[in-house]
Amino acid sequence: MAFNSTRLLLAAAFLGASAFGVSAADFKPENPECIAPANPGGGWDFTCRQVGKSLQDQKLLDTTMQVVNLAGGGGGVAFAEVVNKRDDDNDLIVAASSATATRLAQGAYPGNTMDQVRWVASVGADYGVIAVAADSPINTLPELLDRIKSDPTSISVAGGSAVGGWDHLKVLIAANAYGIDDVRSVKYIAFDGGGEAVTQLLAGSVQAFTGDISEAKGFVDSGDIKVIAVLAPERLPGEFDVFPTAKEQGIDAIGANWRGFYAPGHMSDDAYNAWVSMIADLYASDQWKGVMAANGMAPLDLQGEEFQKFVANSVAQIQKISKEIGIIK
Repeated sequence: MAFNSTRLLLAAAFLGASAFGVSAADFKPENPECIAPANPGGGWDFTCRQVGKSLQDQKLLDTTMQVVNLAGGGGGVAFAEVVNKRDDDNDLIVAASSATATRLAQGAYPGNTMDQVRWVASVGADYGVIAVAADSPINTLPELLDRIKSDPTSISVAGGSAVGGWDHLKVLIAANAYGIDDVRSVKYIAFDGGGEAVTQLLAGSVQAFTGDISEAKGFVDSGDIKVIAVLAPERLPGEFDVFPTAKEQGIDAIGANWRGFYAPGHMSDDAYNAWVSMIADLYASDQWKGVMAANGMAPLDLQGEEFQKFVANSVAQIQKISKEIGIIK
């Protein structure tokens, strides 16, 4: 099942030629490179390595894409490297995610902004969920948020990221969309990873959990928790379609932990369009659909200008909420 929302689609004409009449097909990276802004393992490393392999398998790249791990500053070291030293490198792309947008929104990359790079494309997403223990009397997202609204101290929400991190922000996005004006009233408790957060939920120490669909699935399968909302535009495909969205419960909250790429800010237009076209062709392939299914990734089909707008909107929303909770001024 593909998402039908028009905002997740890109006009095919954009993928053809640049504004200067140079076909994207005329550009081929000589030494393609992907920076993973973290140590080996994890989402950014996976994004670079899996996309690089798939691009070569699909013969969209003529040569192997080198993956360079450049950890530090939650992606900030890599961002500064690209902006300051490799600003016009046509062969380079960098793995990014919602964590990148969060850190940019909160000013965690000192002196850097999202406008210093070019946003290429998304390759999928891991949508946020809000869940409760299987035996909880709470069965819907409005029921949970009503309790928070009437007595904020009665509900603690656990997540696997720090205060102000992505897990925290997901539940605040839902609260904000529900009309809870002071999102600081939402009691969030940070744990070291989603597994520990769910353990505390099952122990009764907290009343709700915020995380990603991939980390919640095992606990759903074991009968320990129930997902009361997925923060996706529509119900997810396959086995995930039993979980209701926040949107169908009247709460317009989207929380996609997207995966994608940015490129140097002064990459040429023909190189940029070529990378956009390559990622778009990869995303449309049966092979990539298999990769997504195997790794619990949901559709998020955004390239070029559409992806640029999506990231800008994400940064603006995160900035607004981060100010409300005092993470930034």
